[in-house]
Amino acid sequence: MSGVQLTVDEGVARIIFQDEGGRNAVTLEFCRAFARVTRQAATDPDVKVIVLTAKGRFFSVGGDLADMLAHVDTVRDHVHEMTDLFHVGIRHLHHAPVPVVVALHGMAAGGGMSIALAGDLIVAGKSGKFNSGYTRSGLTPDGGLSWLLPRLVGPVQAFRIMALNQSIGSEEALRLGLVTKVVEDADLDEEVEAMVAALRDMPTGVLGTLKKLTREGAGRSFEAQLDIEGETIARRAESPETLAILRSFLSGG
Repeated sequence: MSGVQLTVDEGVARIIFQDEGGRNAVTLEFCRAFARVTRQAATDPDVKVIVLTAKGRFFSVGGDLADMLAHVDTVRDHVHEMTDLFHVGIRHLHHAPVPVVVALHGMAAGGGMSIALAGDLIVAGKSGKFNSGYTRSGLTPDGGLSWLLPRLVGPVQAFRIMALNQSIGSEEALRLGLVTKVVEDADLDEEVEAMVAALRDMPTGVLGTLKKLTREGAGRSFEAQLDIEGETIARRAESPETLAILRSFLSGG
């Protein structure tokens, strides 16, 4: 059982981790399914928002260490196969032309933390927690964590978080800039749905363009980003949908 489900309805693709008994651990089967459903969600032209949620008490505890030991004779090849597939899924989320919203409750550890931080907007319940977990097991990060985390909190805090494996609760995560908003667990679904509704109603393609600007801008000079912003806003301005919105706005509609 892969433990990953995809549903698409009214422009919203929902990726649901549902291996409650296995604490939504990252296994080879999980990675295969994760790569598949993220591709489907990211390439569906009717999808305007991707939502990641999890069933059970844990978002994801990350890699299944027992599974690694079960393949001890071929563990290097086994882990390579897992990470290759896992990274395909992470890339799909990172490059998806629509916003990715994460509903975080319970622990997101190891690879689960990498998945959560691949989101563009992360709404955390009070029970939401992060724990890198890798170095405690003699491992190093995957899923882009060593790239994402320093860009969110700076290299000094990122090293602390990954080296010491201290659990970070939702309120600290908000202070560090790891999550977008913290709500009571009972209000998590309602808050996520309100955010999804607002995102879904945005003009077609504008959020994907914004995502591309912000994700890729960190690698450019300020002058280069200004040039790209100028070209991008000019292209958006000539689109029929944008022109219709502007006309409606000016006419008081």
